[in-house]
Amino acid sequence: MEPFQAKDPSFLMIDKWKRISPRLQAGISTRFGGVSPDSFSSLNLGFHVPDSKNNVLQNRRILAEKLNIPLHSWIMGEQIHGTSISVVSKGQAGLGAFNHADALAGVDGMITQDSGVLCVAMFADCVPLFFFDPVSGWIGIAHAGWKGTVNKMASKMVEAMSEHGVNTNEVEVVIGPCISQAHYEVDQHVIQYIPDDVYDSVVINNGNGHFMLDLKELNYQLLVKAEVKPQNIAKTNYCTFKDDIFFSHRKDNGITGRFVGFIGYEEKT
Repeated sequence: MEPFQAKDPSFLMIDKWKRISPRLQAGISTRFGGVSPDSFSSLNLGFHVPDSKNNVLQNRRILAEKLNIPLHSWIMGEQIHGTSISVVSKGQAGLGAFNHADALAGVDGMITQDSGVLCVAMFADCVPLFFFDPVSGWIGIAHAGWKGTVNKMASKMVEAMSEHGVNTNEVEVVIGPCISQAHYEVDQHVIQYIPDDVYDSVVINNGNGHFMLDLKELNYQLLVKAEVKPQNIAKTNYCTFKDDIFFSHRKDNGITGRFVGFIGYEEKT
């Protein structure tokens, strides 16, 4: 079953988690409903592409209003294709929300238990990873390109949550929209990092030093190795390259916008 359900032209939500915790906003934006022109049409949410800052701020405010979590409550990481994870709190709200310069330096993953904070990460083919412990309430999001994936960002997020008392058996994970295996051709430089014990399940050899890599399945296998229960892991059917509702760096030859993954609790009333 597809974990992401359309709630608005501008975003899709993780429906199951919303039913468990009604104040939880967890999902992904689309490329629709914003003000950006041309290659960034229309809901580009990334400052680090050649769209105007005013457009991006307006787009972010549009999404924030729809999610009922204001832009000054967003927290964003720098995203350097690493595996650094930050425990974030309400006191850090706003970092990265209004400009990229004050995003959390070197951070590709965030976890929190606070309300009134929206953990936000940007994507355009890399893998969004969402984490939720329905028992303790800890939540998290990670950005995992191929580098983050092979360096075990998924399992490091599980470890980070475990350090705060989360039972691995209770953790639920959703693997979000990224480029699918059918459209993700890589070379030996990437393939050399794929663990031998999962190689056959995630790699198709095209010959001549070219391979098709399944990032979603690779993250799934790494999560299972990290002792997350298979029944607690959901994979989306969406592909950023194939499905036109998302920005895709590879399909658009690098000239494109960014959509976001987000997770956070609305402020208690």
